[in-house]
Order: sequence, then C-alpha cells, then structure tokens
Amino acid sequence: MNEKKNEIRSRLRAGNEGYRKLDSARRADTARNGQHPWAIVVCCSDSRVIPEKIFSADIGDLFVIRIAGNVLDNHQIGSIEYAAAHLHCSHILILGHTGCGAVSAALGGGGEGFIQYITDDILEAIAEERDPANACRLNALHAAERLRREFSEHPEIGEAVIEAAVYDLESGTVEWLP
Repeated sequence: MNEKKNEIRSRLRAGNEGYRKLDSARRADTARNGQHPWAIVVCCSDSRVIPEKIFSADIGDLFVIRIAGNVLDNHQIGSIEYAAAHLHCSHILILGHTGCGAVSAALGGGGEGFIQYITDDILEAIAEERDPANACRLNALHAAERLRREFSEHPEIGEAVIEAAVYDLESGTVEWLP
C-alpha cells in the first residue's frame, strides 16, 4: 500500500512541477489582481470531464464547481451566487456528460449511503426517463431550471445567462440544450 501511495504522490509532485513551469506570468497576475472568470461551469466530478480543457480556458477564465452528477445543493448554489454577485460572472453553464456514473446509479435504482442524496436528486430530474442519454440531458436541464428559479429574485444575479449542455465523452463535442 505504501508503494502505491508513494507512486501516486510522485506523479502528483511531478505534475505540479510541470504545471509551475507553465504560464507563470498568468498565474502571478491572477494571484496579484484576482480572478475574473468569464463563465461559471457546474460539472460532474468525473475525471474525464475537464472544463478547462473542453473549452480551452486558461487560469482564471472559468469558475468551476464540480460535483458527481452535476447536482445542486445549497453549497453549490452558494458558490455560484458568490461568483455571479462578487466576481461579476454573468454566464452559468450546467455541463452534464454522457456515460455519467451518477445518472447510471440513479437509473439502476439509486444508491446507498451519501450517494443516495445525489441519485435522489437525479431521479427527481429525470422522472420516468430510462434512456441514459436523455436522462443526462434532463438532469442538466433540471439544474439549469433550478438556478433560474433560485436566482429570479436576485437583481445582481437575475440577469445572468443560465445554460445547460452535455459533453460527449467519446467525441469531445458539447451539445447545447434548449
């Protein structure tokens, strides 16, 4: 077990060393002058869904909130509120993805333990839908609609553009939802 731990730690350290060599000027600028993201992206925690890469974004460009199944609770909504109201970021994207394990768990009947909080929210979003691709779409649309409702009474946020999309793991394309 220690050997595996040391291997992973070595990979993380090497990755950080490589990262520090990249774009140090941009990193220093955002450290001194703060962040000014142009979009808030709420996406799944899935390691294959990397908004900064999907949208070719740089340091400080995106305010990313990651949670399994891209579901929303008060913590995520509070983070969105912070970015919209205090960082003046007026574009919010809920980004679902194909092959989502949380959606699959919900379709399979839910989950146990804390996972059930996520799958219950997804089941509410998808209702009777059982097609995985459509369920991913409905789940993203549900979160976007919830944000619209939650922020409708907030003048500092009410003007924000709120969109939903689904990222295709295989093709790398983003399907923008109506």
